[in-house]
Amino acid sequence: MFQRMIDDIKASAGNAMRQTSLAAIAALGLFITTGFLCAAGFVVVLDRYGLVWACLAGAGLFFVVALIAAISYMIGKRQIEARAAERTKSAAHSLLTDPALVATSLQIVRIVGVKRLLPILAVGGLALGLLASRSNAGDQAPAE
Repeated sequence: MFQRMIDDIKASAGNAMRQTSLAAIAALGLFITTGFLCAAGFVVVLDRYGLVWACLAGAGLFFVVALIAAISYMIGKRQIEARAAERTKSAAHSLLTDPALVATSLQIVRIVGVKRLLPILAVGGLALGLLASRSNAGDQAPAE
């Protein structure tokens, strides 16, 4: 039984290594191809317009590529943050609607007693409020 599991792990690791090496070879080939295309474009612009314009065209092309990459990174980062915020909201909502949690909390209130539990809840609410105000203050930019 364990031997079959070990063989499966070996096979999957071997497949992962093959796929990774093929992806690395493809990335290297794409990098070399891009380099030759950039060199060819540079030579064409150099012959037609001169050295300064060829350099400016190359710089402009790479600036546009960098801008596209930065914008796509920022959009992806915002989407990840939005998904994470949605997950935390749904997790908190599902905890409050869980019947087992509500029943357990009612039993704790019965056992401990309301008069003893009120100061504990007040301190917990104060701590939660301070924690929430800290996280909101950290998200805002400092005023100058």
